[in-house]
Amino acid sequence: MLISPALNAALREARFDGDAPLDPAGARQAREAAAAVPSADRYVCGPSERCAGTADALGLRAAREPALRGWDMGRWAGRRLADVGADEPDAVSAWLADPSAAPHGGESLLAFCGRVGEWLESVPGPDGGDRVRWVAVAEPAVVRASIVAALALPASAFWRLDVAPLTLTGLRGRSGRWNLECGRPLPPAPAR
Repeated sequence: MLISPALNAALREARFDGDAPLDPAGARQAREAAAAVPSADRYVCGPSERCAGTADALGLRAAREPALRGWDMGRWAGRRLADVGADEPDAVSAWLADPSAAPHGGESLLAFCGRVGEWLESVPGPDGGDRVRWVAVAEPAVVRASIVAALALPASAFWRLDVAPLTLTGLRGRSGRWNLECGRPLPPAPAR
């Protein structure tokens, strides 16, 4: 199960890989959603401050998993999409149209989806008939890449997937045979 992290300023500003901590509103929303997180055998989170902060606010003892790091955007990291689009319109067009393009000097979409797919395939599955349940707090791009990899979709499908903050996406099955449970919101705890 993959949980997308709560909002922070970088996400609100549409910045590439803006690794900033949760803002107060995002932390509050995550704390309110904590009771809705399914139980699991193992909890991990991406290494970003936003993922780790979300896991903490959800009350999870999640180990940081380097393989769940966000998409390497090279020299575009930290910049707003609107600014990059204004400065480098041809590079942004190429990046959006060609999954093998990496005009920013980081990972191409193909490389990113491949890396995330390798992690997904390495996750220990059922052992001796027992189900192993994982919960991973991961950047929205990592969730999207996981879906592309799990369902063997073309890389271009990545751009057609939306992952809202604090939603749960379930991948059930095993390596080579995954079923998708689409982004279920983590509702806040009922008022007391």
